[in-house]
Amino acid sequence: MGKTIIISNRLPLQINITENNDLEVTPSVGGLATGLKSFHEEGDSIWIGWTGIAEEDIIPELREDIDREVKNQSCVPVSLTSEEIEKFYYGFSNRTIWPLFHYFMEFTEFDPDHWEAYKKVNEKYAEAVIDRLDDDDVVWVHDYQLLLLPEYIRRKKPNVTIGFFNHIPFPSSEVFRTLPWREEILRGMLGADLIGFHTYEYERHFLRSVNRILRYDINFNSVNIGNRIVRSDSFPMGIDYKKFYQSAKEHKNQPRSENSDIQKKLDYHKYVTRNTKLILSIDRLDYTKGIANRIRAFGYFLEKYPEYQEKVRLIMLAVPSRTNVPQYQLLKKEIDELVGRINGQFATINWTPIWYFYRSMPFENLIDLYSSSDVALITPTRDGMNLVAKEYVATRTDQTGVLILSEMAGAAHELNEALIINPNNFEQIVDTMKMALEMPKEEQIRRNKVLQKRLKRYNVERWAKDFMKSLKETRTSRTSFKSIALTDNIKKDLFDKYSAAQNRIMFLDYDGTLRKFVDKPEDAHPDPELLELVTRLGEQKNNRVILISGRDKETLGTWWKNVPVELIAEHGVWNRPANGEWELTENLNNSWMTTVRPVLETFVDRTPGTFIEEKNFSLAWHYRKANPELGEVRANELSAVLMDMISNHGLSVLQGNKVLEIKNSGVNKGKAANKRLVEKYDFIFAIGDDWTDEYLFRELPDQTVSVKVGRNKTEAKYFIEDVDEVRELLREFSSLTY
Repeated sequence: MGKTIIISNRLPLQINITENNDLEVTPSVGGLATGLKSFHEEGDSIWIGWTGIAEEDIIPELREDIDREVKNQSCVPVSLTSEEIEKFYYGFSNRTIWPLFHYFMEFTEFDPDHWEAYKKVNEKYAEAVIDRLDDDDVVWVHDYQLLLLPEYIRRKKPNVTIGFFNHIPFPSSEVFRTLPWREEILRGMLGADLIGFHTYEYERHFLRSVNRILRYDINFNSVNIGNRIVRSDSFPMGIDYKKFYQSAKEHKNQPRSENSDIQKKLDYHKYVTRNTKLILSIDRLDYTKGIANRIRAFGYFLEKYPEYQEKVRLIMLAVPSRTNVPQYQLLKKEIDELVGRINGQFATINWTPIWYFYRSMPFENLIDLYSSSDVALITPTRDGMNLVAKEYVATRTDQTGVLILSEMAGAAHELNEALIINPNNFEQIVDTMKMALEMPKEEQIRRNKVLQKRLKRYNVERWAKDFMKSLKETRTSRTSFKSIALTDNIKKDLFDKYSAAQNRIMFLDYDGTLRKFVDKPEDAHPDPELLELVTRLGEQKNNRVILISGRDKETLGTWWKNVPVELIAEHGVWNRPANGEWELTENLNNSWMTTVRPVLETFVDRTPGTFIEEKNFSLAWHYRKANPELGEVRANELSAVLMDMISNHGLSVLQGNKVLEIKNSGVNKGKAANKRLVEKYDFIFAIGDDWTDEYLFRELPDQTVSVKVGRNKTEAKYFIEDVDEVRELLREFSSLTY
């Protein structure tokens, strides 16, 4: 078992250079650093990330000290220049991805220079990983700053196990598709074997984006990208419950003389105004947190319920964040003005409605605020998880207190016993605040008992373990595939058998096997390289090469007019010997088409992007260009309609790759191939990519070397990843001498 490599934008360390040029290195506290602490410290693990200091700001004399301190913590630093920090972090990460993923499209910037910097920095992280990476290692990449990193690692290390976790929301496909670099972002994420999200909704949005934008097939929570299966799943992140609960318990039992200045002020306030309630608001200063709306709602609460004036106070802690980003500067100004306006409007000699702190606070002061507040008001307009809500509940040692939580926070899906509100509904927020302030203690305890039990059970360590367990299972599922990968050793044996054979026959499917799929079937003509490759195979001594396809004979015959290979068209209806003429091999009629065609036309009219392909003895309804979800729904619907129509007419519906084909039921590739085995062959080879080729694999003799293109379930003995590998394999066959 190899080591674990954790990669995040920042290292789990606080590195500071003092005014005296001394170095201060302390462990970070918080969700990710805490959650992965046990993996990082107890196992064979390294953590890769940025130190938090620009390359130009590191004093040469301290560089070795920083490297040594970082190494002592089993960490590896990634060096970023001031320009990279500005364009990669403050630019693309926080002016493009952050607002877009949180649905603030009016703040989203699409700057090509920022995008180039984002790619460059992701490549820099990839280099740091690859230098230390072995195939049996497990890699875990974190968050929106490194969306491209999984693919960059996969390119250099295709067999390594990679996980990715997105800690912010993933937007709907309609929002995500506005991103100019949407395909690159999705492909970057799909470099992972497992992609994690906090909620099922984010996972669903991601899968729908993959389906609609990249057109990959989705099967439950898995993405079939041709050469790999990528899994996605939801893992709601927890907190270090024990740490918060124990700290709150110790805080409650400590002598008053040891209380912090903030706790003493809170105690004095409660002593002087015994019936006054405290409402707590803690956030980073970010436009996604709904802070301005929250303040307005509190002002409206004091207007609507004046009996609470001088009897309730909002304690608001706003932690500075991204202070050089214009939107954050404007937000700070707006919040300052709102606090001033409400305090000016409602304050009395003995009472200030809002206590406002614009700074970060040490952990012990957070415990002071959590433990002393009667209500926590958490109302983000969009939030990946929100751990503050969970921390507040964990600190309620007597199980009193009320959590008001926005339904837009990921945590709302777990904390159902909280009072859930719409952060844009002022009336609801205000009435819920009144409900919280008046809630009987018995009701508070009943709700918090359930919440605390859940948070204690599914804590941050459990979150990390569950993700890592699922990630390692993807490695097992890779090796448990029924069909065997066509490895180099197997290929060597295959080439030896090919060279020794005296009479060979090869059945080659076309679309999806020799040629990649395109939106318009008529555009899938063979390129010069493919024509030359198949010609060489056909001209080899003792070779009989047969292209077997569902395409019509006119198209197939035109494309392969001068190539010395046999052609089988429409799944076996037509046969053209090498350099011969087309022959009808089945006694069929097509009178049924006049009845079925109008039904297909109705589905074309109802399903934009679909069309009908008419062959001599079959009709095909293509839906590759349709909306993927609508296409699948219509395909199932059409299949059911056709089954009722054709059940007594000797016809069948064949499900291909984004196509439904209606044809005579006695015709398939397996039957057609078997008719060509009159002679005795000592090497039989068959390769194809979709369900129509399963007839081929199933009906050919046991000694057949059958190969499936892609990792779908198959009757074939072997599988190969994609069209490029198919051509490489055939190229090897064509170059063999004997």
